[in-house]
Amino acid sequence: MPTLRLGSIAPDFEAQTTQGPIKFHEWIGDSWAVLFSHPGDFTPVCTTELGEVARQAPEFAKRGVKVIGISANTLDDHEKWVKDINEYGSKFGPTDVQFPIIADPDRKISTLYDMLDAQDATNVDAKGLPFTVRTVFVIDPKKVIRLLISYPASTGRNFDEILRVIDSLQIGDKHRVTTPVNWKKGDDVIVHPSVSHEEAKTLFPEHTVHKPYLRTTPLNLPTLSTI
Repeated sequence: MPTLRLGSIAPDFEAQTTQGPIKFHEWIGDSWAVLFSHPGDFTPVCTTELGEVARQAPEFAKRGVKVIGISANTLDDHEKWVKDINEYGSKFGPTDVQFPIIADPDRKISTLYDMLDAQDATNVDAKGLPFTVRTVFVIDPKKVIRLLISYPASTGRNFDEILRVIDSLQIGDKHRVTTPVNWKKGDDVIVHPSVSHEEAKTLFPEHTVHKPYLRTTPLNLPTLSTI
């Protein structure tokens, strides 16, 4: 099994989900996608995460991103668990989970994506099979993996950060820019090193040269819409 890295094509697969059977690449279509794994159903940290993703669903949709979860449990367990998730919701109140959750009790897809916890002997089910760690894959419309983050089972993810990275990736794909440390949407961006100084004068007339290799510019320039 090849190691998945940034730039790898996300492996295709067929699966049963809480919204019916899917073929993964077909399900993604022309959208971006977030695939995120969970150690197990009816577990506390996972419940808070899924509630938060349901709350943030409009933000993902706004960016043209489809979201799909995966947990090493049966479809029947998933459907029961979704009721708990919606009742608990998030710190902002009840939620409505509308995104699919993949059933992966045999760990077939989790193995394909190397999501299994091979180190933590306590992160196993009653049969001793390993659960997944909290892995996040951001996949673009070409089915290329653009972000890969793994969290330990004990630590809930920060989905504001995942949205922030998606913003950075999408802006970088559309414009010839990169984003600096702690960047948030609306902040100044960095002119891509491939842009010559002469090009920068035309493309980014309000840019600032801090160092020959470090040039920043506001993102809301009229010229950016034509780049």
